[in-house]
Amino acid sequence: MPCQPLTITLSDTDQQALEKLVNRPSTPQQIAQRARIVLKAALGQNNAEIARALDISIKMARHWRRYWVETTEQSKTVMERLRDRERPGSPLKFTLEQQVECMAMACRDPMEYGRPISHWSSHELADELIKLGIVEQISPRQVGRWLAEAELKPHQSRYWLFPPV
Repeated sequence: MPCQPLTITLSDTDQQALEKLVNRPSTPQQIAQRARIVLKAALGQNNAEIARALDISIKMARHWRRYWVETTEQSKTVMERLRDRERPGSPLKFTLEQQVECMAMACRDPMEYGRPISHWSSHELADELIKLGIVEQISPRQVGRWLAEAELKPHQSRYWLFPPV
C-alpha cells in the first residue's frame, strides 16, 4: 500500500507569494518550478500527478513537498524556502591578504627581492611567497590564476610602469 504524501496547507500570504513567483517573468525557472510543485501539492495532488503535470521526476516532487513541510515552522520567506540550501565545501586555503600580497609583489621589481630576473613568472612568484613565509605552500598554477583574475601581467609591467622613450 503506497504511503500518503505529506499534506501542505498554505496561508493566504504564502499562496499569493507563490502565485506571484510563478507568474512573474523575471523569476528564475527553477524557483518557479518549485513554486508550481508546492501549489499543486497544496491543491491535494499526489507526487505522481504533480510529476506528470510538470514533466519532472516523482523524486523531485517528493523532495520539494517534504522540504516545504519541514521549513513551515521556520521563519523564512517563501523565496528563502524555495532556494537551494547552502552546501558545505572545503575551507579556503589562502586568505585574501595572501592574495593581495602576491599581487602587490607581482607589481614590484623582482630586483627588490634579490631576484636576478627582469620580470616575474608564476614560478618565481610562488617561490618568493614561500620563501618570505607569506604562504606555507602554493603552486605556480594558483599564482597564475590569481594574476589572471586580477588581469595582471607582470611580464608586461615594464611597458606600463616605464613607457618606452
